[in-house]
Amino acid sequence: MEDQWNNVIGASFQFFSYGGSSYLSKKNYYYVFLCFVYIMTVLSNGFLLSVIYLVKTLHTPKYIIVFNLAFTDLCGSTALIPKLLDTFLFDRRYIVYEACLTYMFFVLLFGGIQSWTLVTMAYDRLIAICFPLSYHSIITTKSIVSILLSSWIILVAVIAILAVFINRLSFCASIEIKTFFCDHGPIYQLACNDISYSYNMAAVALILIICIPLILISGSYVFISIALARTTSREERLRALKTCTSHLILVALFFLPFVGTNIAVLTSYIHPNARNINSSLTYTVPPLLNPIIYSLKTEEVRNAIRRLCKRDKLNKIAIKA
Repeated sequence: MEDQWNNVIGASFQFFSYGGSSYLSKKNYYYVFLCFVYIMTVLSNGFLLSVIYLVKTLHTPKYIIVFNLAFTDLCGSTALIPKLLDTFLFDRRYIVYEACLTYMFFVLLFGGIQSWTLVTMAYDRLIAICFPLSYHSIITTKSIVSILLSSWIILVAVIAILAVFINRLSFCASIEIKTFFCDHGPIYQLACNDISYSYNMAAVALILIICIPLILISGSYVFISIALARTTSREERLRALKTCTSHLILVALFFLPFVGTNIAVLTSYIHPNARNINSSLTYTVPPLLNPIIYSLKTEEVRNAIRRLCKRDKLNKIAIKA
């Protein structure tokens, strides 16, 4: 059994269900699109990380959260897309067992961190709108770093346990993973011995990464809505709604595809190709859009970019002089 796993895991999933000679040319359009998404994700998130790092005025709790999201988006896309392109674009559909577990660990970890970073953003908005006078005493660098660090530690532990339970399984029949990466569910469902531990841990991970964050974010916006309803100033409402709208778009981009796909699977039939296209876009498109929607269009970041450009020009003038 160990030899079977250490040799190959055949990934049988095909993104498009076209047959004949047109299949290869049509599926490649999708992979070219993913390649473009990855390049733009690296550029946008890398640029945002550089701006936050270089401009000291952005060294605030709010932008520590943004930095964490951009870093997670960058790492998550890097963990997933290059290997995905290598697997399907170049038809290298084999992966050693240890590499498969590593692949699964990092993709699920960064997905979970994205989820809890959105929760931290909701907490930041909740305090800013509901307790504005206490904002700077509650939202401190220490408190935000503690929250983010705790989420990293907990999720590393949970995802590691998922991998450990997978390692205890026996695979004596099919070793084809019918999905676009080494996902936890499709792997443990191939096992021919007791999968109860893996099933239970999958439920724990789902609750931790999807259910609890959604509940916390929804609860935060209930309190935010109540606070805004009591606000008499129209300008304050519009200002608050502007920041909340950007965050809600990020939440919708991240959670709705996951929730929609799971509901569709439970209530009706969804073609594996459609499910995997939806899932792959869920993992790849939000990291591309997050910095554009939430950060790069904000006045603070634009001003920081202008200061960096001005500083660069002054340095060039000084060098020439």
